[in-house]
Formats: sequence, C-alpha cells, structure tokens
Amino acid sequence: MASNRIGRINEEIQRELSSLIPTVKDPRVTGMISVTAVDTTPDLKYAKIYISVLDKSDCEQVLKGLKSAAGYLRRELGHTLNLRNTPELTFVRDDSIDQGAHILEMLRNPDIVKPANPANEHIHLDEE
Repeated sequence: MASNRIGRINEEIQRELSSLIPTVKDPRVTGMISVTAVDTTPDLKYAKIYISVLDKSDCEQVLKGLKSAAGYLRRELGHTLNLRNTPELTFVRDDSIDQGAHILEMLRNPDIVKPANPANEHIHLDEE
C-alpha cells in the first residue's frame, strides 16, 4: 500500500518538476531537459531526480544550475504539492536513453546480432 503511494508521489513530483524547470532563471539551465524518473525515500525526506539533457556537452553545467536552484524548486513543490514534508532534491544525470539507443543500434547491426535460425539467413527484412 505504501509503495503505491510513493509511486504516485514520485509521478506527481516528476510532472511538477517538468513544468517548473523551464522557469528557473539560472543561465546554466538551458536546452532540452527531461525529468526521466524520481525516486523518493519512504519518509519523504529526500528525492533523487534523474535528469536527461539533449546536449550532452552541457550536462554538468545543467546539473550544477539545478543544484543551485534546488531551494527554489523545493519551495515551489511545497506550494503545489500537499505533503507534510517536501523532500530535499538531489539531481542525478540519467543516461538510460543513450543506453537504450545504443542497444537498439547494436540490435540492428547484422555483424553483431546473428539470425536466430541459420536456415533463415537468406531472408532480408529490409525492403530495398
């Protein structure tokens, strides 16, 4: 029962932060920033926010900007969410989108992934 509540709170925090991050006035927080996941402790004291940035060269600067704006974001979350404790926010880089794209690229490469049935090697799925 409690894990379902934490899951709903994580989703709510993720949705609210996604709409609040563009309002941050720090010049380091620019570009396409996505909140991919939120992991909150059961006592709602701490929340780990997983961030994905489109421009990978600016990722460290974006994380530093979000860390400096954590107080502002926490205060705005406290006003929006009706929780007894507003969690302390920690921002973490999330590379899961890049890892998924890399795995998909590897799966599409015929040199890496061989056909499951060698008798079907003559069949090509690409319509050329």
